Amino acid sequence: GLQTIAVMAHGLQQTYPRNHAAYNEDMMKNGGFMTDFWHTDTFDRTNFLGRNRIIAGMSEATVVIESASKGGSLVTADLACGYNREVFAVPGRVTDKYAVGCNDLIKQAKAHMLTKTADVPYILGWEKRDVTIQKQLFVELTEDEKLIYRFLKENEKELLDIIALRINQPVHKVASQLMSMELKGVVKPWPGKLFTLA
Repeated sequence: GLQTIAVMAHGLQQTYPRNHAAYNEDMMKNGGFMTDFWHTDTFDRTNFLGRNRIIAGMSEATVVIESASKGGSLVTADLACGYNREVFAVPGRVTDKYAVGCNDLIKQAKAHMLTKTADVPYILGWEKRDVTIQKQLFVELTEDEKLIYRFLKENEKELLDIIALRINQPVHKVASQLMSMELKGVVKPWPGKLFTLA
């Protein structure tokens, strides 16, 4: 029942693996498909790594369930880190070769340890906050918060990721600043990571 977007490693004229075509209709109703390959391009294993950069960029977080010491999941995790996105990894037994990659991500502080599903909304700040905000008459903003304020004044309503891109700041830093501004009564959050001035 969740929105699902498939990033294809080939053109849109086929579905790989073929048995996944059973989900196409449901995904078109609540999500969709995207690719940067030509419509008639066929599947090739080497396409996966190029495709993964899109997944890492469009996702707020990347979750690695299992991985050997090398693999496409680790490449995607590195890309996500480079895009200032959050990365999660499920730890495993040190004797399991398909847990080595996840354990290394956690050990190298490239990923949050994921031990239960509740970890994701907690770390990403998706949990509902019941906060009563008293708008202040004279609000002091930091220099970074002033950048966000000026941007929202010109653009009215915008996505967190777009704000971060336009003011050239990491997403996690802008998210923290927006929370501070929300508590000061300066900005108002909307569903879908949208923000406006309050």
